[in-house]
Amino acid sequence: MSTLDEQRAGAQEGPEAQVGPTPGGEPHFQPYHHPAAGWGAAKSVTKFLMREGALLDGPRAIMKMNHENGGFDCPGCAWPDDTKGLKLDICENGIKHVTWEMTHKRAGRELFARHTVSEMSEWSDFQLEDQGRLTEPMVYDPDTDHYVPISWHDAFELVGRTLRGLDHPNQAAFYTSGRLGNEATFLYQLMARELGTNNLPDCSNMCHEASGRALQAALGTGKGTVDLKDWEATDALFILGVNVASNAPRMLTSLAEACHRGAQVVHINPFVEAGATRTIIPHDFLDMATFHSTRTSTMNLQVRVGGDMALIRGMAKAVLEQAKADPRAVDQEFVDRYTEGFAEYRELCEATSWDELERQCGLSRSDILKAARVYTDADRSIVSWCLGVTQHEHGVDTVREIVNLLLLRGNLGREGAGPSPVRGHSNVQGNRTCGIDHRPSEEFLNRLDDVCKIDAPREHGLDTVGTLRAMNRGDVKVFVGMGGNFALAVPDSAFSYEAIRTCDLTVQVSTKLNRSHLVHGKRALILPCLGRTEKDHQRAGVQSTSVEDSMSMVHLSVGMKQPASRHLLSEPAIVAGMARAALPTSGTPWEWYIEDYDRIRDTMAHVLDGFEDFNRRVRLPLGFRIKQPARELVFRTPSGRAEFSSAPLPDVVPEPGMLALGTMRSHDQWNTTIYSDNDRYRGIRNLRTLVFMNEDDMRERAISEFDPVDIVSTAKDGTHRSLEGYLAVPYDMPRGCAAGYMPEMNVLVALCDYSTQSDQPIMKHVKVTITPAA
Repeated sequence: MSTLDEQRAGAQEGPEAQVGPTPGGEPHFQPYHHPAAGWGAAKSVTKFLMREGALLDGPRAIMKMNHENGGFDCPGCAWPDDTKGLKLDICENGIKHVTWEMTHKRAGRELFARHTVSEMSEWSDFQLEDQGRLTEPMVYDPDTDHYVPISWHDAFELVGRTLRGLDHPNQAAFYTSGRLGNEATFLYQLMARELGTNNLPDCSNMCHEASGRALQAALGTGKGTVDLKDWEATDALFILGVNVASNAPRMLTSLAEACHRGAQVVHINPFVEAGATRTIIPHDFLDMATFHSTRTSTMNLQVRVGGDMALIRGMAKAVLEQAKADPRAVDQEFVDRYTEGFAEYRELCEATSWDELERQCGLSRSDILKAARVYTDADRSIVSWCLGVTQHEHGVDTVREIVNLLLLRGNLGREGAGPSPVRGHSNVQGNRTCGIDHRPSEEFLNRLDDVCKIDAPREHGLDTVGTLRAMNRGDVKVFVGMGGNFALAVPDSAFSYEAIRTCDLTVQVSTKLNRSHLVHGKRALILPCLGRTEKDHQRAGVQSTSVEDSMSMVHLSVGMKQPASRHLLSEPAIVAGMARAALPTSGTPWEWYIEDYDRIRDTMAHVLDGFEDFNRRVRLPLGFRIKQPARELVFRTPSGRAEFSSAPLPDVVPEPGMLALGTMRSHDQWNTTIYSDNDRYRGIRNLRTLVFMNEDDMRERAISEFDPVDIVSTAKDGTHRSLEGYLAVPYDMPRGCAAGYMPEMNVLVALCDYSTQSDQPIMKHVKVTITPAA
């Protein structure tokens, strides 16, 4: 249970964090009608820099972030760096993320001496992170309920001793956040596999697992095939399930440029988000000076929650019908030469009625035909999507339907065309590329064994949902989290907290205090690491790390600041320290690797496909792009062709009295890090415990604006979860739909509510009833 009053009361406790998102006045809602970015973003950044005391460090960071020579990669989203040498390739949320990391506040031993874990557990999540940067390793003392200092040597020995004492390596799980660099990632998975487990859950298990599985099945690659130059050349962009202005703000530049040159840009989302209307790009100084905005869309289609697959199939049906009168509507030569399963898919589209397509997507046949006409009129089209597509039971089928549509007109393997998933975190794609995969391929494991002289396990490991279930059964006894905020990010909060607490040891490698340090095992370690903005000093000098963006470009990142504490270690050094303690007879040269990260990259070059000559190529301007066979029309599928999918259309229409609720981030938030209780682009101030609803749905339930409501979810197994006292906010969205913020609403998502196609938690399609508060 959670109420607005409880959250506010909790947020005021704790003497170290009086300034923050709560309390800040009465809740307020006023629809936003201004351009995205522009002066609103500039004003927000200035206020944030002032609040954090970063009026000097902030501008310095802005001039170093996302620069190809000696700069650091933004630790926020994974949007590619500008290809034209832009000097201010930055955004509002990226600056906030970096400033949050560069804070002058410190969460040192004095903080932990003053407050027990029980006390800090009552603080808000903002307050926890607002304590500042962690400064030294800490270990939980159950006798006093305090974290107390521990040396790095003793911390590593505790990890090593506990891992060595397990009955089986599969009793440990090694989680990864998207912030981890490629070199640390490679060492991390090497350690886990040398120990003997593939238990490598990661944040992709909750975000884009559906994309990877769908693209692998359809094209033989788990990634998108386009790059930023394709975005600059395409005739039509279809953007599905993405809140651009908040989740990938630098995409606004590409959308504005596309509209300016006459390309069609179609946004498909239950909300018409601010980023899908107009923008003023801050580095366009003339536009800023004259308040001149640029369109970021030519069409907005408000599909119902979960209805994207029906819309895409409707577009495909329209293309096939048009082809009967105009054969050029389908690229039959491409289909015949490069694809498999077209006849079955055509029959499926013909058999799917327009009435059913309209019912499932929530749009009229006329709207579907308009979108299809944009597609057939374009010579080259890109379809891009994010979590609004993947976090559903049928996420894999929806992504495959997107590929089906692209294949019909040969929109693959040529400039300006193809699938383009939008990854949410800066190196989440690189984590998977560099070995964080609980279902590794035999080809990868064979190369790893041969190069690194280990005997990696072949049994598939646990993903995120599987790890939580295994913890609850007592089958996972050690949990190591490299970055992120695992406890707050996962679904079914009550179940997950209980599961984590069954562990014998939890280890969190972090930069700031967060909920995962307070929801811990019987023993617990906090291991503080360097941030992306900080210099990584090793024996061979200041080191750089590499990251991969969402379009497969790999480039270097090097910090600009001295570390927040002399006791901080880099993520590669922490992995090596744990590995040496856990594997005392290992032949892997862990310390030698840490002296010079080029040595790690040389080994990676021999193991990872596409990383040949890694050290030279990553130092090229903008780095290098990992080869994508499907881009060259080489398909590593069983048939050797691109595979059409003929999946049945799911029924996503809510049952009478129920709504389909999707969880999402606010604008002033990055993943589980919350900067304030405001959501500027949705017109919200001083409120996070809310639910957005269609006005007719509210009227039907006798609910008015800001009325307190109770939200009850119904899981697949028939169990219920609830939130009480949330405030209803009317919003322009399809009937039968609702939305609210994560992580607060994660409690509504049962652990059993995961996709049978991707094993992802179904965060975007929670079945709920909403009633006036009792």
